Amino acid sequence: MMTSHFGELAALSTALCWAFGSTFFTLGGSRIGSANVNRGRLVVAAIFLSITHLIITGSFIPIGAAPERWFWLGLSGIVGFVIGDGMLFEAFVLMGPRLSMLMMSLVPIMSAILGWIFLRETLSRLEILAILVTVGGIIWVVADKRTSSPHIQGNKLAWGIAFGVGGALGQTFGLVLSKKGLEGGFPALSGNIIRVVCAVLVIWLITLLSGKARGAIKSYKDKKALLALSAGSFFGPFIGVWFSLVSIKYARLGIATTLMSLTPIFLIPITRVIFKEKITFRAIAGTIIAIAGVAVLLLAG
Repeated sequence: MMTSHFGELAALSTALCWAFGSTFFTLGGSRIGSANVNRGRLVVAAIFLSITHLIITGSFIPIGAAPERWFWLGLSGIVGFVIGDGMLFEAFVLMGPRLSMLMMSLVPIMSAILGWIFLRETLSRLEILAILVTVGGIIWVVADKRTSSPHIQGNKLAWGIAFGVGGALGQTFGLVLSKKGLEGGFPALSGNIIRVVCAVLVIWLITLLSGKARGAIKSYKDKKALLALSAGSFFGPFIGVWFSLVSIKYARLGIATTLMSLTPIFLIPITRVIFKEKITFRAIAGTIIAIAGVAVLLLAG
């Protein structure tokens, strides 16, 4: 089972890492703002990745990688980290985390469709049913109104939904491009560092041109925020994204993204301990539904 479901297990590990990562980013963002968290996390992740890459391969970055790999993986990093995550953070501001995560629940369905169109990946009827059941369980948890933000109306909601869907599309296309760049047995660690390095260059170029670089750098003097940012970067774009690339390398895109989307489920006990959020019956029921879908998905494979 460990061999046959290696990609699926990596996807579950990704979801768990992202649950811890998002918790630390929330703590850091409350002190220095989500935009500065987004910029800083990529720099910290690049440091973690380059040191790890040096230890394992003998070089800070995969300098011997073919230009086409740099193109596909670099584009993936820009689309996923800069555009997709940038839109998601904006959605958080406009309509709160609950509705934003609801939009992100579309990622597995989008990934299954794009995997079929661009990568010629097919799923059985049972696997499609399992994906829908799992996503349904996640939506049931995320859509709990008792965890919602104050009522949002008008243009704010419309723009929030637009940015949320844009974030989901960014993540989906980013993973499709990553899978393309990893073809032929290219190491997931090397792929991740290419993605992150390219994203760092682009996001900080934008920050510099927009005149926000000095303010961003100044914000990192907050030691508590920097500690939370570093911890989130370790679990998020370093370990978490590394696992996600391993997952899409060994599992089909629709299945991998379904399992990666379990982050809200893993967040239930974490937010209970750290933020003292109440665990509702709806959260428990949604978790059971999602786990049932995961079980079918693994057995169907």
